[in-house]
Formats: sequence, structure tokens, C-alpha cells
Amino acid sequence: MQISKLDPRTRLSIEMALAGDQGAPALIRQQDDAAARIGMCGAEIDAAREGRSFDVRGARALELALAVKRSDYRDIRSRAIQVGFDDEACREIEGIAVAHASIGKANGHG
Repeated sequence: MQISKLDPRTRLSIEMALAGDQGAPALIRQQDDAAARIGMCGAEIDAAREGRSFDVRGARALELALAVKRSDYRDIRSRAIQVGFDDEACREIEGIAVAHASIGKANGHG
């Protein structure tokens, strides 16, 4: 069993940013419920959906995930490392983005 290097708030924010507001209504509700359970406020949820965060580490994680989605992440990875993410955490962020892209293609969205 692999243990996540990311805290639940960062991981969920990445998933929300990748889905944006274009996700299935059921997925958006599920993410909103999960966000409320871990204490995210409405402004944090809205920001995550827009690919933003109110803290630097969160912003760099979202930036890296969204860059992977665009396939231009190599330079941006170093910015995530500068704020304290190690290689393993960066690979996890990149993996979430790749998995999200694969699911989108399988569902005809990419």
C-alpha cells in the first residue's frame, strides 16, 4: 500500500482543479462534500476549481498538475520543489494529472 505524500486538502484541490466546473454534477457534489468534511470553505473550493490556492504550496501543486495536463510541466516542477515538495510528491501530483487525463480520454473528453 502506497502512502500519499500529499495532505488531503492538497490532493482534493488538485482533483478539483483538474475537473474544474466541467465535471459531472455527481463528481462535483462528491468533491464539495469531501472538501466540507476536511474544513475547506466556499472560497477555497471555488479557488481550487479555478486552479488557484490561497497558500504558496497549494498554488505550486495546482500549477504543476495543470501544467502536466498541458504537457509543459518540466520547468514548473522546479517551482514545486522550491516550496518543499520532494521528487516523490511531484511524481504523485503528476500521476494524478495523468490519471485524470486518461479518464477524460476514455470518457471522450480529451
